[in-house]
Formats: sequence, C-alpha cells, structure tokens
Amino acid sequence: MSREMTWMGFLATMLIAVVMGINLIRESDRQSEAEIDLRIEAVTAGIDLYGENCAVCHGAAGEGLGSTPPLASEAVRGMDYLDVFRTIERGRYNTVMAAYGVNEGGVFANGEIDNLVAVIQYANWGAVATRVDELGLTPPEVVVVELTDETLDSVRSLPDGDALASGLEVYVTECAACHGANAEGTTLAPALNDADLRALNTDDALTRTIANGVPSTLMAGWDGALTREEIANLTLLIRRWEELDAAGVEMPVIETVPIDMSPEAIAQGEWLFSVTCTQCHGSAGYGTPLAPALNSQQFLSNTPDAAMQQIISLGVPGTVMPAWGGRFSEQDIASLVAYLRSLEATAPAIVETQTGAAGSGTTQGQGPPWQRNN
Repeated sequence: MSREMTWMGFLATMLIAVVMGINLIRESDRQSEAEIDLRIEAVTAGIDLYGENCAVCHGAAGEGLGSTPPLASEAVRGMDYLDVFRTIERGRYNTVMAAYGVNEGGVFANGEIDNLVAVIQYANWGAVATRVDELGLTPPEVVVVELTDETLDSVRSLPDGDALASGLEVYVTECAACHGANAEGTTLAPALNDADLRALNTDDALTRTIANGVPSTLMAGWDGALTREEIANLTLLIRRWEELDAAGVEMPVIETVPIDMSPEAIAQGEWLFSVTCTQCHGSAGYGTPLAPALNSQQFLSNTPDAAMQQIISLGVPGTVMPAWGGRFSEQDIASLVAYLRSLEATAPAIVETQTGAAGSGTTQGQGPPWQRNN
C-alpha cells in the first residue's frame, strides 16, 4: 500500500508539474497577445495624431517631404524608444522640428507621444497613408518643374552628361520652386546660375552649403534628404550651369500667379490651411503654444498680402515656421493669403494664444514594456 501511495504521489507531482508548465507556456502566449493588442491600440490612437500634426512635414506615408527626413525607414524604426520620445517631446535644435511635449510648451501629453512612438516603430505606413487620406490631410504634392525628354537628352550630350542630368532632375524637384527654373533666382531665394557665386565658392564650399544649409537663413541642410551622389551632382550642375545655357538647353518656366479672392480660391486656401497650418496656428487660426494667432485684426490689418506671401514662402528664421516656397506653388500660397484675408472682416482685435490641455499618459522614462524595441 505504501509503495502504491508513493507512486500515486509521484504521478500527482508530475501531473502538477506538467499542468504548471502548460499554464506557464499559455501565460507567456497570453502576455505576448496582450502586448500585441496594446501596440495595436496605441498605433490606432496615434495614426490620427500623426495625420493631424506630422504628415504635413514627414508625408502621409512617412516618406519625408523636402529636407524633412523620412520616418518610414528601418533606421528610425529601430531607434530606442526614449530617443524617439525625446525627439517628439523636445524637438530638434536649429531645425523646424518643434517641441511637442506639453511640458516643453507643446500640445502633446506623454500618452499621446507614446502613441506617436508606436506609429513610428510599429505601424504599416501604407495603412497610415490610407487613414491620413481618409482624414483629408494628405499634404499637397511638391512643386515640380516638368522636364521634357528633349531637355534631358540635350544635357546628357554634354561632358559628364549623366551626372548633370541627374543633378538637374534633383534640382527641379527640390530647388526650382525657390531658386527658379533656370537657377536665375526669385523673390524667394538667390540665383545659383551666377558667375560671381561660382567664382567665390569652391566645389567643397558648394557641397557644404547644400548638405548643411546656411545657419540663420532659410537654406535648409539637405544632407538627410539627399544622397552624397545627388549632392555631388547638384554641385556639378551649379558649377557648370553656364554650359547648359551655351548649349541652348531649354528650361521650363514657372509662372507667377496673382492673388485671387474668388470663393474657389478662398476654399482652396482654407483646405490648405487645415492640412498644413492648424497644427501650429490652431484650427481657426487663433494660435497655439507653438505659433501665434493669424485670425486677428492685430495681424491681418498690419500685414500686407505681399508680406504674407513672403512669410509663407520664406518662413521665419529663428522660429518653427518653415519655408513653404519649395513645397507650395505660387497659386497655393496665393490661395492661403486669400483665405487669411477673408477672415479679416470678422477677426477679433486681439487673440490670446490658446494653450494645449495638459494630460497624463504614460510617465516619461523607459516607456511601457510592450513598446520597448531593444
């Protein structure tokens, strides 16, 4: 009897051990499933925040616009949680990346920043783009000068023609809206097709200017948006642009567009404002901690149309107001001015800047365990 009880006890112990082992495995599975569910919830909550506040600079699919870096990359996805959190919370010095954390004067509580980090690290960017489009917040396309095959063939026929043609394609996509189709300069930016500029700058100096920008001016650094080869081709193009002129290469023309106060233009400007400006200036233009009020007599009565166009086109150095001249056509900028001017009749005399509501999400630190990717 004693031996039988011993065996029964042993078998019972083994059974308990097996059951506990199975439960531990199941518990691990349940924890993993719970983490996945939490990530999905955070990404879902963060996508709308991304569309309303980030897509205008980083693109609907995180592809990056102009000199603003892309977020849809393995390098960014693999960044430490805290580094991404701090970038959103505190911004980046000497760039247009403002501080968005409520403790830094921004509009996001810690929990909202956590949700944005989840989007950056775990979201499907195709799904993000779809949702941003549903919200009507897909940014306007970058202004691009159309190059004909004949123009490109003419450039390729020159010495180092492939590099020159590649530089020209980058130029018309990223630079022409500010510097002019033929690099002749505009009211937005200086001429690059200029003998004095070529004489005063070595190739290294031109490369550094393109890559790093010019501090305290509207010239952004393109090192994060262009490859070294693309920057080198741009430098070559600027250095030898007079050869394009001598070869009779025909460049397209960007036409200026006057202010149009038609209902259609005002409606277009209102849409552009809702997509690109409300993140900083507020949904009705009454200002936020990030940017001043525009819907006020104080601003509108003292700011001529030409000054508004210049501010939108060139940005405001030393602030988070970026230069939109390389992103918007002159017609887009004119429609924004038309919309702002349409507010003047009913604008209040003075507007106190709206403040973001403080909130408490996840306390800043290492982030929730499910969100850590290291």
